Amino acid sequence: MDEKTGTHDHPRSALNLRLLLATFGLVVCTALAVLSAWAGITALAVSMAVLAAVAVVDLVVIGIRIARRRRRGERHTLFE
Repeated sequence: MDEKTGTHDHPRSALNLRLLLATFGLVVCTALAVLSAWAGITALAVSMAVLAAVAVVDLVVIGIRIARRRRRGERHTLFE
């Protein structure tokens, strides 16, 4: 099997799709954290802030993986 398409044991991740979803999650969670803090709902504000921090970490990991693929000369589409 071709290494660029992945295998059953080592599948490839759809990094561009993950990037889009992590960005969406960051924006939504940040907005909800700010709105719930403004409304005085502390538990929801803290939980949304934690989820926003997780999205930031995911964005960093995705960026590292995309950079590795580009260094190897691999190109990929949104859903590949």
